[in-house]
Amino acid sequence: MLQLTAGSAVLGLVLASGVVTLAGPWDSGQRTAERARAAALAGTGGAHHDAAGPERPDPEPPAPAPSAPGVLTALTAARTEAAPEQPKPAAQPPAALAATLDPLFADPGLGPLRTASVVDVPTGKQLYGKGAGVPMTPASTIKIATAAAALTALGPDHRIPTTVVATPDARRVTLVGGGDPTLDAGRLRALAADTARALRARGVTAVTLAYDTSRYTGPERHPIGVNDNIAPVTALMTNEGRLGTKANGPAPRSTDPAGDTARAFAALLAEHGIATGKPPARARAPKKATPLAKTWSEPLSALVERALVHSDNDLAEALARQTAIATGRPASFGGAGRAVTDQLRALGVPLAGARFADGSGLDRRDRASAALLTALLVRAADPARPELRPVLTGLPVGGFSGTLQDRYADGSPGAAGAGLVRAKTGTLTGVNTLAGTVVTADGRLLAFAFLAGRTTSPYTAQPALDGLAAALAR
Repeated sequence: MLQLTAGSAVLGLVLASGVVTLAGPWDSGQRTAERARAAALAGTGGAHHDAAGPERPDPEPPAPAPSAPGVLTALTAARTEAAPEQPKPAAQPPAALAATLDPLFADPGLGPLRTASVVDVPTGKQLYGKGAGVPMTPASTIKIATAAAALTALGPDHRIPTTVVATPDARRVTLVGGGDPTLDAGRLRALAADTARALRARGVTAVTLAYDTSRYTGPERHPIGVNDNIAPVTALMTNEGRLGTKANGPAPRSTDPAGDTARAFAALLAEHGIATGKPPARARAPKKATPLAKTWSEPLSALVERALVHSDNDLAEALARQTAIATGRPASFGGAGRAVTDQLRALGVPLAGARFADGSGLDRRDRASAALLTALLVRAADPARPELRPVLTGLPVGGFSGTLQDRYADGSPGAAGAGLVRAKTGTLTGVNTLAGTVVTADGRLLAFAFLAGRTTSPYTAQPALDGLAAALAR
């Protein structure tokens, strides 16, 4: 019996892969590891989630971004040969699905406010719904909307620049932030070396240094205030303003990430023989400026996957502002929210009651319905919209990666969903959400969203959510 069940899980992955492959290739090593893990187990979020080269004005199309790299290090598995493609069986009747989900949906751990939507991805048909159109506080599941909007507006190959320009005499140099929160020490060092080389070629060894953050407008501080979950939202920063070596999750943040980056850049210029005199001041770059050097972020596809896998709030806010810039909106919290709304409206998804007060989901004024989230996931699987593929490949994998790495463990309510559930988590005090995709035992690919409000503890709400998703896998 164990062999039969395990085989069904593997076959389910193979059958459902046809739908997602149409939206773009997944990492083959990752999928092998997921299949092995799913076979082994088949018998048995949010605010609180624990180097580029020279200038490329027209970058080559990027390789697929690294979806869920933790899978590759967690397991080593032999490649599983794919079964011949077979017709997909009909989806489970809604009445039967309701009989399975209703008791789980009644779990008191989900609190008094709860909504749900389950959709058959190939057909777009809703199979299960409980208040699916009711707007709720989505917490970090709103990052699905942020990511879809950014990819729609900019495309997966877009890269965010950080540039250095100078006055015609090269005596005044300005470091211009483009809104790339992933700028790191190595790329900043390379940018300084390129700048120094350009200045020496002009016979200049002493400059006045300024830095320009005008790409973004409005308040820099998120409405939640000073918080380890997010740095001031500015167009110039290094390592997301993190203090220390922690790369993901909450961490102490700089109160002036732009100034810190500019001062570090000045020190690097000095190492290359370029004196900057006074500490750099914030100022707009001159209108008639000569480009000296530039560095680019990774492609938007990779940024989206990172934002989703690790629930990266700083990167999500940057994606929202890049959407605003691309569509002519002010790059502020308000302008970004309007830009995201515009892009989602163009996708034809249900927006009744939706509100995008920020891009990360930290703002409790955000609103999204379960129907909106599942509609976005269905759009991301649409063969006609390959640019949205990273919305799917960026979803954490149950039991393997990102914010789901420590969930779906053996003996937990979600154990049957390990490797089969890919979902974005959402966690605020009193809010717990989960939205993603799951491969069923009969090989269907389903999109789901479960939103719970007024929960008393994530330690009871999260297992209840995981149990719902795992029931779909069974």
